[in-house]
Amino acid sequence: MEDRFLDFPHRRSLRTLGSEVLALLFSAFALSIASPGFMSGNGVWIVGFLALIPLFAVIRNTTWKVVWGYGFLFGFVYYIFFAYWLKGFHALAILLIPIINGLETMLLFLALKAADSFFRRTGWFVQAIIWVAYEYLSESWFAGFPYGNIAYAFYRVPLLTQIADITGIWGIAFLVVVPQAFLGRYLIDFINSKAPSFAIYIKKNIILVSLWIVLMAIALVYGGVKVHEWRSKEPDRVWDVVAVQHNHDSWQGGYTTYLHNFNNLRRLTLEAMSQSEPDIVIWSETAFIPSIAWHTKYSVEGSGYEATARMVDEFVSFASNLGVPLVTGNPEGVIKDPSLPPILENGSTNRTDYNTVILFDDGEIKETYRKQHLVPFTEHFPYEEELPWLYNLLLANDYNWWEQGDEPVVFEADGVRFSTPICFEDTFADISAGFVANGADVIVNMSNDNWSKRVSAEMQHAAMASFRSIETRKSTIRGTNSGITCLITPEGTIHDPMTPFAMGWKLYNVPVYTHESNQDTFFVQHPNLFAYIAIYASEALLAIGAVLKIAEAVRKRK
Repeated sequence: MEDRFLDFPHRRSLRTLGSEVLALLFSAFALSIASPGFMSGNGVWIVGFLALIPLFAVIRNTTWKVVWGYGFLFGFVYYIFFAYWLKGFHALAILLIPIINGLETMLLFLALKAADSFFRRTGWFVQAIIWVAYEYLSESWFAGFPYGNIAYAFYRVPLLTQIADITGIWGIAFLVVVPQAFLGRYLIDFINSKAPSFAIYIKKNIILVSLWIVLMAIALVYGGVKVHEWRSKEPDRVWDVVAVQHNHDSWQGGYTTYLHNFNNLRRLTLEAMSQSEPDIVIWSETAFIPSIAWHTKYSVEGSGYEATARMVDEFVSFASNLGVPLVTGNPEGVIKDPSLPPILENGSTNRTDYNTVILFDDGEIKETYRKQHLVPFTEHFPYEEELPWLYNLLLANDYNWWEQGDEPVVFEADGVRFSTPICFEDTFADISAGFVANGADVIVNMSNDNWSKRVSAEMQHAAMASFRSIETRKSTIRGTNSGITCLITPEGTIHDPMTPFAMGWKLYNVPVYTHESNQDTFFVQHPNLFAYIAIYASEALLAIGAVLKIAEAVRKRK
């Protein structure tokens, strides 16, 4: 057989390997530009329908000996392109995240190769199921990184995204991956003169092709109905929220910086109050750093913390006279060892901290939410005993740990029930679903993405947040340090984003849809059910396929 662009597995050459590597690099790059990134501020979503075709072609064409290496290559390169902004976070992050995801996609490629090998005609359909299972599993463990899921590239395609209130992002990923797996298989068979005409290829797979067409048609019709419904639906009330964006450099700390930030937050808030009549004011994650809970509970006189305590007193005075509730990110300091005093003899504090959001009203903290899902390696690392070398390496690189919260707190102010996923938390669908199931009628995301120094990183985060509104059919108001501060309505539309990396404030008229008039969505009642189905189906299909393959080999030997 002639050595073509991509040869069938029984003839391998350097040209074949080089062609496969180039095809995978192209696929990784194409998938990265489907989402907001260095090539496009909003992403080129149409590319998301094509980017994986070369990947599936390579998996079909290549051998078991190299497919695992190709998996690592694809995952590593994809996240280098997609999450290039991680270099602004830490030098370790831009290597650690791509390496972790490379190891994950190494296992994915082995499973995809198995599906192609076990199921001669329907392997492409099984591969799409496996892809969905992989994307959920890759975000569900300690170091899970939800960024990069193919479904998020379609945040500006409302007709397709509305099924998220039933399936979450998993149904969208499935519908997008199925045709690419189908075409990838056909493409390589055609190149290697192993495929019939496309019409015959369709005919041989007519049942599953027809099923995909029906599912896609249902999704699009459902999307059209839901977009019309939610864009014309009258809210139960409108909640007027002032969001203050103070654009602080996340890496700058110390008393002088904290006071400077507080003065900016106070000035912008008073400006907003003089020009509008909000029901509530929101600041961002860790907008005010000195722990209000700690300093209002424990005396620090004579300890060297008097200046910080005075700043807290200024905050309390300011917020008490604001006239409306104030929601802000603020670390919660609590006693670490109850047998010891707050300030130890050596001048250090007997204290541990939570990353929290507080509701301050009537001169006091009314309620506190403690972040439940901490950022792995930078906010939380539970393997000190198992991996002491990595634990100490992280500490040496200025990482410090927060304590972990465990309650989906629902705040209430001015008759509105709301919850506050903190930054990274709104990238996990089950967390927002848990808040809504617990009674929240509005999602108030408090984020600080300033460290990324890239608008694309902030847009990726906002795109993911838009799906939380669709899944729960609740409005989201994002209060951020430097962007993307915006309103997201229940059909997933992003409204009135503030200019990223600039100081300012904006009044948002947030539509509120209460539990009393709107039943919880299927997704809220059964979060990630579609992903679980994909996992169990993948396991069952691969097991069945392996048994059939072994049985076939035994028959041939007889």
